[in-house]
Amino acid sequence: MDQSIKKKYNYWQWRTLIILMIGYALFYFVRKNFSIAMPALKSELGLDETQLGIFLTLNGIVYGISRFINGFISDRARSKKFIMGLGLLLSAVVNFVIGLSPQMNGLFHYMDASGKATVGLVYFIGSLWLINGFTQGMGYPPCGSLMAHWIKPSELATKQSIWNSSHSIGAGLVAVLIGTFILGRFGYEAWQWCFFIPAILAAAGSFLLFFGLKNSPSDVGLPNPETLDEHVPAGKTAAPQQAESPEHAHALYKVLLKKMVFRNPMIWILAVSNFCVYVIRFTILDWGSMFLTDYKQLPIATAANVVAASEIVGGIIGTLLAGWITDKFFKSKAHHTCLIFMVMATLCFFAFWKMPQGNTGWAIFFLIMSSFFIYGPQALTGIAASNQATKRAAASANGILGIFGYASTTVSGLAFGMIAKSFGWNTVFAVAIAFGVLGCLVFAAMWKAPADGYSKAEKIIEEFDAATE
Repeated sequence: MDQSIKKKYNYWQWRTLIILMIGYALFYFVRKNFSIAMPALKSELGLDETQLGIFLTLNGIVYGISRFINGFISDRARSKKFIMGLGLLLSAVVNFVIGLSPQMNGLFHYMDASGKATVGLVYFIGSLWLINGFTQGMGYPPCGSLMAHWIKPSELATKQSIWNSSHSIGAGLVAVLIGTFILGRFGYEAWQWCFFIPAILAAAGSFLLFFGLKNSPSDVGLPNPETLDEHVPAGKTAAPQQAESPEHAHALYKVLLKKMVFRNPMIWILAVSNFCVYVIRFTILDWGSMFLTDYKQLPIATAANVVAASEIVGGIIGTLLAGWITDKFFKSKAHHTCLIFMVMATLCFFAFWKMPQGNTGWAIFFLIMSSFFIYGPQALTGIAASNQATKRAAASANGILGIFGYASTTVSGLAFGMIAKSFGWNTVFAVAIAFGVLGCLVFAAMWKAPADGYSKAEKIIEEFDAATE
């Protein structure tokens, strides 16, 4: 490859990756702020665990559906960056309105005589958080599609794992912002600023997405990245053998969607395993501030810092290590790393649960290590789906994974809220660990699968082109 082209390609690839990281981290500022603020919402508004669990579940289900829908849209859309930027801007607006909800009491009588939430306010905040679930689903699909268009298949695990650290950066920083600097300093009565400040930051970030991204290498005169990949034989790039008309492209996409996604057993195995991964992940991320204050008797600022450490220290390092191991030792077979990391995440969460009450330091260590390991499969299931479906259907495949992943909130949200209220946190931990074991078994079922589906897709394209000549 010409050195000037290589230099330009590296510049645009890293520019795209960094902007996507910043943008997706800000999506977490206006999504996981709610989880960190839940103790304050319980104290100041009188919301209980069941109501909070319902919010988490409905948000997660709508988010999964939105990721599914926007996956198809992102695969076909010319301007993927617009979808992502608009989603972040709309999430900012929703969060700002939630923060303003007490000021609407004069119009809707949302507060009772003691200043606690009425059923009306519960429905209002719940409805807004449901809308936020849909706008949040406009973030991941464009990211997955853009990275599949900008990054070589043999490097996707490493570089998308770098991007995936944006989950932990966003969740960790918002935990510190809310738990330490807002609620820790000003008390639970400052809960509205847990929505105002993240909303302002997210709105600013949306403009970075609108004006800083390019949709594909061809927009800046560069070749497709898979043509530069040494592990893909010449001509085997999942590219069509003839110039594509819009009709041809649409018909080919439908064929690839059917054969590389809906009839691909690897996608469905990854989807089921993703459900189990997200049960453990959301148990830590969504309920961490609650069970660390209730079960381990930690102050809110300390609990928030532990959640932040789980995300920033555990999630970032675990994600990067998982991606590096996948490309370095497993020849880009992400599902191999997923199985190993899932086993370790489950064992560490079990150790956290069984640690005696007096050993707070060790309990915190094992919780952070569980997060460290769970973020390996959390990142790599999406990467594996992108590689199995190829770049032409990457967002659609990840849409299916998104539905399964966020359907897990039926367990980690509503079910765990009800279980915690009725039976205590011990039962919650036991159920979460059971899903961890199930996830290990499902990952093991695809151990012999190839690293990607580009060879399979090439055959499908050749057959399609031959049939349409």
